[in-house]
Amino acid sequence: MTGDIAFLGYGLAAIGPGIGIGLIFAAYINGVARQPEARNMLQTIAFTGMALTEALAILGLVFAFVFQGK
Repeated sequence: MTGDIAFLGYGLAAIGPGIGIGLIFAAYINGVARQPEARNMLQTIAFTGMALTEALAILGLVFAFVFQGK
């Protein structure tokens, strides 16, 4: 068997941020459904959380390229 295991690790590491983003927006939708007047505040928090969660996925991709040749 040949190949590089770094990209397999990235594929597995991308599952976590995918689940995290789903949970963030599920909580956002639930919060807006309960209190529509808090939409603007919740939207800012949801997008900030999404950006931080997505940064983890991008960091995993960077590590996959960094450790590819080692």
